Amino acid sequence: MQDFIVNDMSCGHCVATIQKAFAQAMPEARVDIDLSRHLVSVNGDAARAADVIREAGYTPETA
Repeated sequence: MQDFIVNDMSCGHCVATIQKAFAQAMPEARVDIDLSRHLVSVNGDAARAADVIREAGYTPETA
């Protein structure tokens, strides 16, 4: 699992947007999101996962 801190993820809508982006771009990936910690954990290609988060409109930082 690769962990990303996504500080601009601030609400349930943000979580849903990121989940939808992964469902479309990396449907095989397991994605766990902890909104209270601004943490997105993804199994799979870390570079691609970061791109998916960026393309969804958020700023991932490697945790």
